[in-house]
Amino acid sequence: MTLYFDFYGELLTQKQRTCFDLYYNQDLSLSEIAQLEGISRQGVHDAISRAEAQLSQLEQITGCVRSARAAAQTAQRLEALARRLAALPGDEAQAIAGEIREAAASLKE
Repeated sequence: MTLYFDFYGELLTQKQRTCFDLYYNQDLSLSEIAQLEGISRQGVHDAISRAEAQLSQLEQITGCVRSARAAAQTAQRLEALARRLAALPGDEAQAIAGEIREAAASLKE
């Protein structure tokens, strides 16, 4: 959920963002958040539940988190292949390994 929040948090209402952040990132209880925000414990629960549902729906529609994870895995695989290639003798292998590392780095960005 926190990764979804990183990607889509700005699309939530201010109340949802605040409650979500306090609950997931600051590790406060529902009662503590309710006291801080001046609302009921049920109100906090409802805000967090709506935020979770909205974040999940946004990920289903856009797939941004899924794509970012896939890109990160691909970058790691490219780096591993570049290391293997760099271990081979020859200047051409070294040059290709360097190009692969550059591609992996740009993929991470």
